[in-house]
Amino acid sequence: MTPQRGRRRRGTKAANIYDVAKKARVSVFTVSAVINKSDQVSAALQRRVEVAIRQLNYRPNLLARSLAKQRTHTIGIVVPDIANPFFPLVVRGVEDIAQKAGYSTLLCNSDNQREKEEHYLELLLSKRVDGILLTMAPGRLTPWLQRMLAEVKVPLVLVMRTSKDLKTDAVLTDDYKGAFEAVAHLARIGHRRIALVSGPLGVSNGTARWKGYREALEANGLTCDPDLIAEGDYRTESGHRAGLTLLPRRPDAVFVANYLMTVGFMQAANEMEMRCPEDFGLVSFDDYPWLRCFRPRLTTIELPKYELGAKSAQLLLKRISGMQGRSTVQKLEPQLRVRESCGFTLHLRNVDRKVFPHDSQKGKELDVASRPTLIREKLADDQPAATLTRD
Repeated sequence: MTPQRGRRRRGTKAANIYDVAKKARVSVFTVSAVINKSDQVSAALQRRVEVAIRQLNYRPNLLARSLAKQRTHTIGIVVPDIANPFFPLVVRGVEDIAQKAGYSTLLCNSDNQREKEEHYLELLLSKRVDGILLTMAPGRLTPWLQRMLAEVKVPLVLVMRTSKDLKTDAVLTDDYKGAFEAVAHLARIGHRRIALVSGPLGVSNGTARWKGYREALEANGLTCDPDLIAEGDYRTESGHRAGLTLLPRRPDAVFVANYLMTVGFMQAANEMEMRCPEDFGLVSFDDYPWLRCFRPRLTTIELPKYELGAKSAQLLLKRISGMQGRSTVQKLEPQLRVRESCGFTLHLRNVDRKVFPHDSQKGKELDVASRPTLIREKLADDQPAATLTRD
């Protein structure tokens, strides 16, 4: 039985670059150029080298290449909670861009803990990664780690959260604007006592969402009541605790600063036999395809997760390739997506009764969808500035 073509017999020597050059009838330098994509090689020569590589099952010595070029063609990613459905799409965006550029990714999960995060940063530096993408945990970096990052000069891009300890590039979503639009929308459709389940105020995006909430209340002539604010940690359990605390205080509506806390909050509402949007309106932060299956369907502020990862990777690769200049902060736009949970349809029915009082008095069933023109004229001042998606 003859061995399968391209597969080495047990005990035979692995093919090297010289074997490839000999089989392709080219120089070693041409083989190296094809492998490293460093020089212009004609299409015909490139095909010959690639055929020889496949036939000999040649595997370049990646370690030797990285030492020679001072590059490992790997980038590290540190996220606070890979179980949070927000981050897999961010990581996918990073991986797609990195792979196209010939880079591999190393993923680390910090559990939003400063000590674990610092351990992974040290590990990535010891692995000689070419760059790091970091979503920071709450707290300050130790002076020792700050010095290490400055000395090794490995490019670093912050994702979603900024830090006073690191003056470097960052790619963020505009969390302030998203929170402002969420709360302003609730105010425009008639809610007056609007509660907040915030993210951790020890991280920049938690603070930005809290600030957007407060300033939206002020812009709409509403009072910020400290009794209607509960700080969470972006996890389900904290949303549940916030629901048990806030719902007995009977807010008209609530803005919950991420999806997992919304799950916990709705669990608390279910335990208390309260219904959304009949008993309280709700807007959540971040959107997912499966939310269309919820009842009520959730009104959300959508964040461009995949784009966030892709743009972060693109910026990091530019720095790795030698791009100079001052650090930049890129902000991606959120989008308000209006569905039933905010109470928007209930508000339309109330307007319908005002526009068509005789139908209401006669007890006829009100069909909002059949009267869009008059209702929209009546609600002209209520339309949010953000793009609405009613799906």
